[in-house]
Amino acid sequence: MTTAAIVGCTHAGTFAASQLLTAHPDWTVHVFERNDSLSFLSCGIALWVGDHVSDPKRMFYSSPEALSKLGARMHMRTDVLEVNVADKTLKARDLESGEVSNYTFDKLFVTTGSKPVEPPIKGLKECLEGEQVVFAKNWGHGLEIKNRAKTAKEVAVIGAGYIGSELAEQFSEIGVHATLIDGLPRVLAKNFDEPICGEVAKAFEDHGVTLAMDQFVQEFRPDADGAGVTVVTTKGECHVEFAILGAGFLPRTDLFAGQLKMLKNGAIETDEYMRAYLAGHDEPTNDVLVAGDAACIRYNPTGTYDYIPLATNAVRQAIVAAANVEGPVIASMGTQATSAVQLYDLSLAATGLTPGGAEARGLKLRSTTLVQDYRPDFMLTTTPVTATLVWDPETRLVKGAQFLSKQPDVGQAANAVSIAIQAGFTIDQLAGVDLLFQPNFSQPVNYIGALAMQAVAEQG
Repeated sequence: MTTAAIVGCTHAGTFAASQLLTAHPDWTVHVFERNDSLSFLSCGIALWVGDHVSDPKRMFYSSPEALSKLGARMHMRTDVLEVNVADKTLKARDLESGEVSNYTFDKLFVTTGSKPVEPPIKGLKECLEGEQVVFAKNWGHGLEIKNRAKTAKEVAVIGAGYIGSELAEQFSEIGVHATLIDGLPRVLAKNFDEPICGEVAKAFEDHGVTLAMDQFVQEFRPDADGAGVTVVTTKGECHVEFAILGAGFLPRTDLFAGQLKMLKNGAIETDEYMRAYLAGHDEPTNDVLVAGDAACIRYNPTGTYDYIPLATNAVRQAIVAAANVEGPVIASMGTQATSAVQLYDLSLAATGLTPGGAEARGLKLRSTTLVQDYRPDFMLTTTPVTATLVWDPETRLVKGAQFLSKQPDVGQAANAVSIAIQAGFTIDQLAGVDLLFQPNFSQPVNYIGALAMQAVAEQG
C-alpha cells in the first residue's frame, strides 16, 4: 500500500489531500499541520474587521474532520521537525504532548506555504513578542486584529499591497484612523500604474487615511507600559496603539534546504507537473510534489518561473500535483497572477504585467490607456472604466491589463484578458474577439475590444 505525507495544510495541502484521497481511497495519507485549523481564507481578514463577514466560521471551507472522513490521518498541532527526502523519512512533534514520532512515506507533498517577511527593523522582535506589532496571515492573526479593532483609535499598516490597502480601508470605515506606510512611491504600486494608483490614493485621502509613501520603517519603539508603539520611518514617525506588518511573504521551505532545488528566495523549483528536483539533479523526481506558496510557478507573460503566492495558484497547483502522483498526466497551465480588489466604491482588477512591472524586468513593452463608459450614455446611469493594455511591440502578444471602475464587472474583464494571455493572443486577435453588446451590460464595442483596437491603431 502506498503511503503519502502532506506537510502543511492550508489551501494547497487541503486540496492535495482531498484530491489524493478521492483518487486513491486505499492509500495511507498522513497530513501534518502545526495549527489547529486548516483552509483559512486570510484574504477575508480585512472584510471581517469591517463587519462584512456573515460568520467567521465560514472563512474556512474545509476542516480536519472533513479530511478525516475522506480517510486522511490528521496530525493537527504537529510540527514537522525533519524531513529526509532521500530516505523518505519524517520526524514530527505533537505540540500538545511534546511527543516526537517518526514516519516513513512513499510520496511526499510539500505544501508548507509561506511566512511573513520580517525585515531587519530595530525593535521588531520585541514588539512582535509584546504584540504591539502583528501580522495578518493566519486565523490567530485575524482574531487578534479583529478584537483590537473594536477599541483602537490609531493603527499603522506597513505595506500598501492588497492586504495592507484593504486593512487601511476597513479601519477607516469603522472609525479607526489608519496610517498606511510603504517604501514605494504609490499605493498598490506593484499591481497597478498611474492613473489608477492616483484614483486609489485620492479615495484613501477622502476617507481620512494618512498615506506615508516612499518611506521605510526604521524602528518600532514600544511604549514603556506596552500600550502602544511609535513607528519611526525615514521621513517621520507616528504613534499608534498597534501596527500591522504586511511586507510580503517568503516560502516556508527551510526543512528542504540543500535537498531540493530552490530559487534564491527559497521557493522550490518544479517542472510543469509540479514535481520537484533533488539538489544536484536535472531530472525531476516522481516522489516529491510541491504546490502553493512553497513553490515557484511559470509566469506566462514572461515564460519564466517566478514566485507568485496566490491562493488561486495554490489550489490549481495542488490539483495538478495530486493528479500526477503516479506519473505525469496533467501539466500546470501557469499563471497570469490575475487578481482584484475592492476599495471603497472602486473596483480594481489586473492580470499579467503592468508597464512598471515590465520595466523592472528589463522588458520593452508598450501600453495604452482608454477611459470609456462601460455601457451606452442613453442608459439612466453609467460609469467610466479606466483600462490599460500592455503588449509586446515585436510579437504583438498581449502581456497584461489593468482595470478600474465604480462597477464590479471589471474583475471579469481581467479574467477575459487572462485567458487571452494564456492562449497566446495578439492585440489583433483580442480586438477581434466576440464580446457581447446589450445596453444593460456593454457598449456596442465592449471596452476590452475598444482598448485592444486602440492598441492596434497605436502599434500600426
